[in-house]
Amino acid sequence: MQFVRGWKWAATAAAVVLLAACGGGGSSAPAGSASCDVASQKDWLRGYMLDWYYWSGSSPNPDPAGYATLNAYFDALKYTSYPGPRGPIDPWSGYVDSVTYNRFFAEGRAMDYGIFVNGLEGALPLRIRMVEPKSPAGLGGLQRGDVIKAINGVADSALLASGFAVLSPAQAGTQVTVDIERAGVPQRVTLSAAEYDLTPVPASATLTRSSGAKVGYVALKDFIIQAETSLTTRLDAIKADGATELIVDLRYNGGGRISTANHLASQIVGALHGGKVFTSLVYNAAHQNWNSSFTMATVPGSAFSRVVVVTGPRTCSASELIVNGLSPYAQVTTVGGTSCGKPYGFSPVESCGNVFSVVNFRANNALGQADYDAGIAPTCAVADTFTGTLGDPAEPLTGAALSYLQTGSCPVAGTPARASTQHLRRFAEPGDRPGMTAD
Repeated sequence: MQFVRGWKWAATAAAVVLLAACGGGGSSAPAGSASCDVASQKDWLRGYMLDWYYWSGSSPNPDPAGYATLNAYFDALKYTSYPGPRGPIDPWSGYVDSVTYNRFFAEGRAMDYGIFVNGLEGALPLRIRMVEPKSPAGLGGLQRGDVIKAINGVADSALLASGFAVLSPAQAGTQVTVDIERAGVPQRVTLSAAEYDLTPVPASATLTRSSGAKVGYVALKDFIIQAETSLTTRLDAIKADGATELIVDLRYNGGGRISTANHLASQIVGALHGGKVFTSLVYNAAHQNWNSSFTMATVPGSAFSRVVVVTGPRTCSASELIVNGLSPYAQVTTVGGTSCGKPYGFSPVESCGNVFSVVNFRANNALGQADYDAGIAPTCAVADTFTGTLGDPAEPLTGAALSYLQTGSCPVAGTPARASTQHLRRFAEPGDRPGMTAD
């Protein structure tokens, strides 16, 4: 497998370490700001965006003196003609403190309550759509499908209107009270924020079609390196069960490492397409020598003959790569809702204790295609009810994917509600990490 030339991250006790490989023509990864006062950081950010931003030359370049904070200036530098539903301003570029970034990408951990809600739809009932098993919410007994009535006394309707900052604690030990209903019975649960190990592969199964043919199912939430061993083990077991078709559930996957997406693609196509291009990264005109590709590994065994990917508005970035990257080689069907629309990615750089993820490249498939800024529309549009067990044929999207493989036709199902533009732009949900990182 060929890795792109670029930035890689490794954990130390207290810092993110940049492992920079030189690109062709003497180009190398940029350093952060030499000084960390606000004025110096704004000057550094301006120069970095002019040099490395994918839309450099088309994006604004205002004088930093007119902006009091680094965050305000960053927003002023972003591309203003972004074509996707989250636009018109580039919604992807941003920064986060190095500890938080490294906790997720290097350690495979999080610090929060582990609750994920259906806030993007902007409609009641407000449900828990997913719970991290090792999180305070998971250990506290909260479940997918629970209806949230209030958090810290703030009613569900007010939460939809104002966002879910209350579910993104600043430090461990912060408490939150969640009022839920389950099967019509009200309950109150108090949680304390804590660090915990993520479970990036929350479900897998071998299902059986009416004909007796076996179908594999695997759900992936995060493209992080910690997912790769579990993906291999679970897909090997599915193949050993005799499954020749596969359902990949990416409905709640906002992305992550391209190398992990490449790992999953390699497992899906087997030995048939080993060594072929999965995705090619195209940088701006000033850094064409950084253009490079990820190629799929040669994995022993047969390819899955058909692949159904479960998608929705949270299917983003590296998740969309699975659909786009496999399309030249396999019959890929999508079931669910339209994906988020992000064929762009980051080569993050650390500066003054923060990691800046600025759009640096566009990720094309082997045919040079990446035309889904408005999202990848599903082959079969099916509504997610945010209830049921992932991987259970009784759960609507799992059942719809299995039905398609059985009949070759889209099932008659409720049309998914497109996430409201207002909520998409505001990133209303906790734990949202829409990203695609070159590593």
